[in-house]
Amino acid sequence: MATRPNSIEARDIASQLHSFTNPDLLDRDGPIVVAKGEGIRVFGADGKPYIEGMSGLWAASLGFSNHRLVDAARRQLETLPSYHTFYRRTSPVVTQLAEALVEMTPAHFTKAFFTTSGSEGNESAIKMAWAYHHAMNRAGRKKVISRLHAYHGGTIVAASLTGMPTSHAGLPMPLDWIIFTDCPHHSAFSRNGESEDEFVHRLAMSLDDLIQREGPDTIAAFIAEPVMAAGGVIVPPKSYFPAIRKVLDKYDILLIVDEIVCGFYRTGQPFGSQTFDIKADMMVLAKGLSASYQPIAAVMLTERIHDAIRSLSNEVGAFSHGFTYSGHPVAAAVALEAITIYREDGFSEHVKTVSAHFQARLRSFRDHPSVDEVRGVGLIGGIELRDDATAKRTGDPSQTLGAVIADRALDHGLVLRSRGNLLAFCPPLIITPEEVDEMFDRFSKAICDVLEQ
Repeated sequence: MATRPNSIEARDIASQLHSFTNPDLLDRDGPIVVAKGEGIRVFGADGKPYIEGMSGLWAASLGFSNHRLVDAARRQLETLPSYHTFYRRTSPVVTQLAEALVEMTPAHFTKAFFTTSGSEGNESAIKMAWAYHHAMNRAGRKKVISRLHAYHGGTIVAASLTGMPTSHAGLPMPLDWIIFTDCPHHSAFSRNGESEDEFVHRLAMSLDDLIQREGPDTIAAFIAEPVMAAGGVIVPPKSYFPAIRKVLDKYDILLIVDEIVCGFYRTGQPFGSQTFDIKADMMVLAKGLSASYQPIAAVMLTERIHDAIRSLSNEVGAFSHGFTYSGHPVAAAVALEAITIYREDGFSEHVKTVSAHFQARLRSFRDHPSVDEVRGVGLIGGIELRDDATAKRTGDPSQTLGAVIADRALDHGLVLRSRGNLLAFCPPLIITPEEVDEMFDRFSKAICDVLEQ
């Protein structure tokens, strides 16, 4: 890529290692510089506007210019810009946020523990699961069951929980105490015309068999996303989670629900757990918690998990776990204001209305001859292209078809996410029906450019 020697692009290539990026690709094509945000749009360094069809990383639920969140951060920076939650310390805004989360989440959650990222939240939940089994005199329970195609983060443990080979390639992962069960993608993995209920029954029996093979007394927890977002926007059958919970209860295996993407109205309900009837022992929240304006995450605990941590603390002196920025007051202030916005009159009604229109426009692509499957719920969706459509693509043969279309969408001012032949959509919750139409119209132009020329 030809760049001016002192341009931001050239300086970036010279100084930064990017996340999930091949350095050779960065050197060749340069970075995509985003300089400003407004509403559902972001703007390049050249001023070109883009509809952010992915809310950044499934995260900017309130768009890119919410002044209430900015003002909340400013007020807190002027009052108490930094503190922590170690050794009985707290700050008023952190306590207020914990109270708000206990009130907003399903009623069986009674405590909140704060981290700075979803990866840290998922790791914290596993540590708490170990504490629970230790308190129950079952210290041998260390293993965690995840699912093929799951995504749970980028740290060593969280990446090991991720059921994608690309997260493990070239590295000594996954860790050997993490095991995997089936992905609940009915259309991809059903057999011989199985109904959804028959498919779910088989997956539940497969999980039971896995537990028996590994030994029930070795397994601490099962972790799952309500919708497998990064794994392909995989929406489970309605009966899936109740069936899985029944198997876990049989062996007293804890259920950790990863609501990092689905939490805070992404699936149309306040939490994906409510959309899919998930009765979890711990719930991990991030992204939408602060609308991605500040790095903050939370683990919601039931009283029995908290009692186990109390028991462990009384045995060893304290639950020695936490992070420098756990319960950071500025992040907490922004998250508290975001929750206030979510709970205001009209917000949930807006999400329901715009979700219905989003899903209708999404599903209109079912009839496209190159589309294999359309799936989604609320304001998250995916369009999967047929394998035989790959032959029609143009450009770099090393790119997947989804990547080619996502690149062409950028030309039309639309940011999407591709995974193989899948194009994912996850726009800010504040999107209007008219903006939904504009987003899908731009996508239609991109797919026509690539497949119908």
